[in-house]
Amino acid sequence: MTPFGERMRKLRAERGLTLKQMADDIGVSSAYLSALEHGRRGRPGWHLVQRIITYFNIIWDEAEDVARLARVSHPRVVIDTSGLDPRATEFANRLSDEIARLDRKALDELSGVLAKASARLKG
Repeated sequence: MTPFGERMRKLRAERGLTLKQMADDIGVSSAYLSALEHGRRGRPGWHLVQRIITYFNIIWDEAEDVARLARVSHPRVVIDTSGLDPRATEFANRLSDEIARLDRKALDELSGVLAKASARLKG
């Protein structure tokens, strides 16, 4: 499941909606919506994300967060490390090899390290 799919499922559950009801209401097939939730389809397009935000009547920060989750929910990621430090290539390959075995705690720790490094570079 993708982060975007997880959020959609939560929003549907909070409102007591079935996958079929939501799919019919926003004009997509339930098979497509299910595949999107489970990461068997690429990230949703901007127009679909906007329909979903409107459908759930999401505003402000929550709408921005849903759009952000859509951007980071492509289930097949390619990292181009050509021209970067060799350690970047090694890191990307190690992550690719190990990611399936990492638990939520390890993923949170790695995300925290990445967020700190990114903030340090921006500031």
